[in-house]
Amino acid sequence: MHDPNCLFCKIIAGQIPSKKVYEDEQVFAFHDIHPWAPVHFLIVPRLHLHSMAAVTPEHAGLLGHMMALAPKLAMEQGCNPYPDGGFRIVVNTGTEGGQEIHHLHMHVIGGPRPWLRG
Repeated sequence: MHDPNCLFCKIIAGQIPSKKVYEDEQVFAFHDIHPWAPVHFLIVPRLHLHSMAAVTPEHAGLLGHMMALAPKLAMEQGCNPYPDGGFRIVVNTGTEGGQEIHHLHMHVIGGPRPWLRG
């Protein structure tokens, strides 16, 4: 499913440029245009899901893929290894949850600590 009015669907389709991190048949990952940290990219499913609130058990494989991919990409993008290094995964859900683009996406954020907030 694709939403022709969705910003992330347009990025995935190549209609809007992005700084690509990774892509496969299930997901597209790219750098955030307003990074909070030295490493800040998004992992976005190709399937248009509005948010985590739209996830059902049939999406478990997709979400597992996203979660398993995050550490690999975080290290490739410059995060230091655990336990001294690491990264943060954030998934905002709905307007009240801070979601700005209503297409499910995972922020992967890391790098040297000055950026770290609460």
